[in-house]
This record gives sequence, C-alpha cells and structure tokens, in this order.
Amino acid sequence: MNKYPVWKYAVIVVALVIAFLYTLPNFFGDVLAVQVSGLRANKADADIKKQVEEALKAANVDVTSVLLDGESLRVRFKDGEAQTKGRDAIQAKLGSGYIAALQLISNSPAWLSKINALPMYLGLDLRGGVHFLMQVDMKSVVDKAADRYTGDIRVLLRDKKIFYTGISREADRVVAKFKEKPELQKALTEINTQLPELQLRDTEVNGEFVLTALMKPETLKKLQENAIQQNITALRRRVNELGVSEPIVQQQGAERILVQLAGVQDPAQAEDILGRTASLEVRLVAEEHATSRNYDAFERYRNEPAPFGTEKIIDEKGFAVLVYKTVAFTGDKITDAQAGFDQQGGGGSIVNVTLNAAGGRAMTMTTRGNVGKRMAVIMIEKGKPEILTWPNINSELGARFYISGMPNTQEAKNLALLLRAGALAAPMEIIEKRMIGPSLGAENITKGKNSLLLGFALITVFMIVYYMLFGVVSVAALACNLFFLVALLSMLQATLTLPGVAAIALALGMAIDANVLINERIREELRNGMSPQMAIQAGYDRALDTIIDSNITTLIVGLALLIWGSGPVRGFAVVHCLGILTSVFSAVMVSRGLVNLIYGGKKKVAKLSIGNVNWHKGASQTPAKA
Repeated sequence: MNKYPVWKYAVIVVALVIAFLYTLPNFFGDVLAVQVSGLRANKADADIKKQVEEALKAANVDVTSVLLDGESLRVRFKDGEAQTKGRDAIQAKLGSGYIAALQLISNSPAWLSKINALPMYLGLDLRGGVHFLMQVDMKSVVDKAADRYTGDIRVLLRDKKIFYTGISREADRVVAKFKEKPELQKALTEINTQLPELQLRDTEVNGEFVLTALMKPETLKKLQENAIQQNITALRRRVNELGVSEPIVQQQGAERILVQLAGVQDPAQAEDILGRTASLEVRLVAEEHATSRNYDAFERYRNEPAPFGTEKIIDEKGFAVLVYKTVAFTGDKITDAQAGFDQQGGGGSIVNVTLNAAGGRAMTMTTRGNVGKRMAVIMIEKGKPEILTWPNINSELGARFYISGMPNTQEAKNLALLLRAGALAAPMEIIEKRMIGPSLGAENITKGKNSLLLGFALITVFMIVYYMLFGVVSVAALACNLFFLVALLSMLQATLTLPGVAAIALALGMAIDANVLINERIREELRNGMSPQMAIQAGYDRALDTIIDSNITTLIVGLALLIWGSGPVRGFAVVHCLGILTSVFSAVMVSRGLVNLIYGGKKKVAKLSIGNVNWHKGASQTPAKA
C-alpha cells in the first residue's frame, strides 16, 4: 500500500483553500467609478459624501454605491454614460478644491477585501489607462543652483568682511570682482573651504581681479540626478495620494520621467493630476511695506502694483502679501516635514521641518539678520504662486526648525504633507501622451485568456489520451498550479502585463513537463518488472531530483532577469519565478496526493491506468537503486 501522511494532505487542502480565496477576486472584474479626492487641506468626509449624493440626485444620475474609502470617496456607476455625467456633476458641485477622476475599480465583495483578498493589478496593456513621458527642465535646475551659489558667495564674503566691487551670475557661473589681490586670495580660501563643490579660477582684467566660480562636472551631474529623483519622489507621492492604483513613475534616460496610470480612463484628468504637482519656494516677507502684523497688513497693495524688488502673492486665506523676489531656498532642500506639538509653547500644533546641509546653510544665512521678520512658504502650482504660511522668525534657524501657529493638528498635517510631497526640484513638460482604452485592454485580456485556455485544453487532451488516468491526475495538478500562481500574484499585489500572461503560459508548459517526467519514470519502473505500488513510489522519488535540478537552473535565469531586467522583462521574470515554485509543489505533492487517494488504499493493484506498458507479473518487487 502507498500511504500518504495526513499532514501532507492537510497542507494540500489548506493551500487549495487559500489559493481559491485569493484567486476568487480576479473573477469579479472591474466596475466603472469616480474617485473623489481632496486637494491641499481638503479631504472627502461624511459632509462631502452628502454633497455628492445631493449633486447626483439633482443631476438624475443612477449610482450603484457611494462609499468612503479613507480620505477619498468612491462612487460606482452602471455604465459609462452615467459615470461621465456623474463626474461632471460632482466636479461642478465641489469646485476646484476637489478632483473627481474616472476610475476602474474592483467589483469583488467586501468580505473578500476584509481578509485582504484583492485582485491582481493589471498593467496598462491589460487594463487601459494613460501613459505620459515628461521632460525635466535641466536648464532651470542649473539656473536655480547658480542663483543659489551667487547668494551664498555674496553672504559668505560679507560675513568674512572680504571687500568686493561686484558679484553677478553669468550663465551657469558666478563672477566676483575685487580691487585688490589680497581680497581675492581671501575669497579663494573661504569659498574653497565653504563651497568645495565649486571650481574656481582667478584672472586679472584691466587692473581688476576677477574670480569665476563654476560648478564641477561631478557637482553638476549630482545636481541633475538629484533633481530627477526629487521629481520622481514628488510625483509618486502626489499620484498615490490621489488614489491611483499601482502607478508606474520611473526615470527614463537622463532627463525624462515615465508615468503610467493604469485604470485611469480620462487623460485630461490624469494630466490635471500631474499638473497639480507643485514646486516650493521660501522667501522673506517685505516687512517695510506692511501697515501692521495682521493678515491685512498689505491690503492697500491688493489693487496696486507691487513695489520694486517685491512680488504680490495671495495666501490661502485670500489676503495679499508682499514678498521679496529673491528666493532663500527651494523645496528640494526639504528632507522631512512632520506634524507635532509644541512642548515648550503650550502644546499647540506645529510642523517640524528638516533641511539638507545646503538648505540649513541657506536658512541660517537668511534668518541671521532677519529675526523678528516674517518668512513665506510659497507653493507654485501651474505657474500660479500661493502662500501656504508666512510665520514669524523668532530666532536664527538652521537645518532643523519648526513652524508654529497652526490652528489645529489637521492643518499641521496638511502643511507637512505639502512640504514633503509638493516639492519639485525643476519644472516638467509632457512631451508624449498616450491613452490605452479599457476596450483595448479587455481585448488583450480576452486574447491572453483564450490562448491559455486553448493551451490548457490541448495539454489536457494529450495527457489524458497518452497517460489515461495518470493524465487526468496530471491535468488536475496543473489546474491547481494555475490557482496557486494566480493566488500568489494576487497576494503579492503584483502587476500583470502581457509578458506576464506569456510567463503563465510558460509556467503551465514547465509544470506539465514535471508530470511527464514522473509518469515516464513510473512506466519505466513497470517495464523493469516492478509492482504497481512500488513503481508509483519509485517513480515519484526518482523523478524528484531531476525535476528539482531542471527547475533550479531555470530559476537562476529567472532571478537574473528579475535583478538586471527592467519594465516588461521584470514583469515576465516575477511570474516566471513564482510559476517555477508553484509547479514543483503541484507536480510533486498535489499529483502524488491524488494518485495515493486512487491507489494507496488498495492492498493489491493489478494494473495502473498510465498508458501502454508491458508489465510482467512476478518480476522484482524491490525498487532498483538509482
């Protein structure tokens, strides 16, 4: 008799139950929806839900459900016409403080979501969505850096009491002029010490000593790389906060960023999402033009031109504020911003801000001589500046400081979020825009599904015809393998693309190959005169080493693709590697469990249903050594 341990059957049953539960959400498909998300300090809450329901009722739009999901609201519709009409009604009702984006969301039941059984993410080629290629303005990055170094050098020379006749920026370099050579030598020493990232050259022109500071090639390269990474981080955070599922935001080339938003149906809305990613600037408030310390201190300039050297900007409360045009530092210098409480000043809400080294130096130089004055944090969105806050400078500040005076904890959290996620190191322009409609994605899914089903059907016919009952067992194990693979992809929330579908087809072929090895080994043992029960045991045991060896070599190739590949190649590699693991489990454990259920309880088996085998009764009953 071939008895299989009970614990192994338990493992198989548990694995099948889990696989079924986590595969199930993928069969419910998607439903048309509108996702409502707040911008800036706004968020979707019960009041917004009520307003949305009223707007939809007034517009006579039928909805399936209106549900709050965290700080966003999801409204489901029956058809595309209702979805579009509903989006327009919602946007008109809520105004510019909220964004209503067309979405495709999972239609799986709530009880599956509660156990975190979610469908696989589908890539752009399967689900549809929008594709953007964005060009980063590197000239702007260099210009900002040159402006910053111009200010740094000016402040440094003043602090060290080094006399100069003029400092100016010429293209990407800073030019300082001196009347006396000793002053130039002092400047050389100080700048080399404080700003080692600059390359210095001194010359004499018409009796005047000129010092030219230029960014070193490695400094320039690092500056551009940091700008790309800062923009990528800002884009990822902002897109994530707007609820786009599994966005792809990655560098492409030296100066471009690729953005793919699967499930977004409206490219105009998606472009608006990306366009709302803003840049930050910190400038001093022009206190000399203020009439008081109140919010209305600059109201007399609301309808008048701003004085020379200043700019008039409206804050988020609608008051006019005059700020200097000189930028103290930009948002790319902010490394962290977190809401907290003022432990020393009465426990009010504050925002703790951390700057990098360059930002800390700029903050120190800016605040050193301006204690008691105000400093404005400005967000520039779509070319329109807005002051988020303009707090008082209570002391000389460095790389770590806090902004107090927040009305409540939520406002502090909102400001911290904008400081962290709203900063772009450089402006960007969309140079390529593409949309893949959900119908094309559905067509790709249908073709991929049909290919898999056809392949599975042909394998089923071949295995049953050639191996009979053992072929049926092999096909059952293959079906389990497919369940395991889809369940794993769903549990890991991996993104499935067309190359991933190809990898699933390959995984099925490799999984059935393992069963072919087992079946042929059993037939070989029968030909050698072994009894059916012993042939089953020997066939599985001796085929195992071959199966493991062949799959390990294939797994190595898959891991290499996963580590060094990119884009669709990595997607293929993920499915490929997972398919190898599930195929070994299903081919060895599941198929053997089924075979033992069929033959294991019988004391004597006259013949195995495994195709044509000339088995001789009375032959050796002992397995031969491998």
